[in-house]
Amino acid sequence: MPKSIFHSSIEGAQHGPKGLDDFLAFAKASGASGAQPSNYMLDASEDGTKFKSADEIKSAFEKNGLKMDGISGHCPFWLHTSVWTGTKSGNPFIHGAQAGKSPDALEAFYEDYCIRLMDLMAELNIKILPMFWGVAFGWEMATGYPWGFWAGGDFDLMKEGQERFVTKTQKLRDHANSLGMILAHEIHPGTGAMCADEFNMLVDICDGDKCLGVNADPSHCWEGEDWETRFTKVGDRIYGCHVKNFTIHNGVPLRKMDGNWHNRAMQFTDLATGDLNMTRYVEVMMKLGYAQRYCSVMGTDSAPLVVEAESNYRDGDATSADGIAYVRDNLCFPVQEGSFEDAMGA
Repeated sequence: MPKSIFHSSIEGAQHGPKGLDDFLAFAKASGASGAQPSNYMLDASEDGTKFKSADEIKSAFEKNGLKMDGISGHCPFWLHTSVWTGTKSGNPFIHGAQAGKSPDALEAFYEDYCIRLMDLMAELNIKILPMFWGVAFGWEMATGYPWGFWAGGDFDLMKEGQERFVTKTQKLRDHANSLGMILAHEIHPGTGAMCADEFNMLVDICDGDKCLGVNADPSHCWEGEDWETRFTKVGDRIYGCHVKNFTIHNGVPLRKMDGNWHNRAMQFTDLATGDLNMTRYVEVMMKLGYAQRYCSVMGTDSAPLVVEAESNYRDGDATSADGIAYVRDNLCFPVQEGSFEDAMGA
């Protein structure tokens, strides 16, 4: 009988207060086959200097009968590549004892933190790390606004950013390569690569570094580049897959400065009612070889479709549980063997 090459999973960043044990229990009770906890769920100290042991983490997954589908390391990697700007946007993600330190000290701390996280993952035999690089090119470039004032007689912000990215990420990339690990960047506004062409540029300036991968997430394709165009351009680098939906409210500026999500043009939704056709998204992931790539690196027989469902109006746990069921029941379908035309005329 044909079987699915996918299984339903869930990302843990939105469930941080639960801690690892309660998060995994929630994932299991909601019907997930696997889970992808956040790095913070693995901390064993409030200052970020110690992690839980690999045995303790394995035991938690085994107790709940869940596949270990990776670890979400988005925030510490973003901090590492962004704190040079002096931004306060990452303050909520800084470990308490590190708060108030200089940008140089924070960058050094989170470089070490990310290296230790990779070492822990290696102990757990996890080789794909969903994350995103920070604003290595600076906030002026990250706005994407076409001022054109990015180069002058004595400055070139693009060239400076390229040099900064290569230099700041070198140690992390070298360590990932030494472990055979993929650093799967989530192409996302306000990061080191906000569209497919920018990600490919990072690969080019790093001489094709094989550790540079992509964590696909279609809910961040809401400003000019549709998800199929984006992921086709980076298809052979996709090693991770989040499942998330959104809607755009007409007549509201996409770049409006408003801290209230209810007032923003782009809003995340539950999986079934957003603007994206999630089945088409999964079919394109199949076409681009995501599942085969993931299974080859991780040594598994199925690849996770990782739910990261969020909603402006619906309770977070209810949204996530509904998302897990939606993926399980609608997106983990048996794969076609051959062509539907093969049986015609028989």
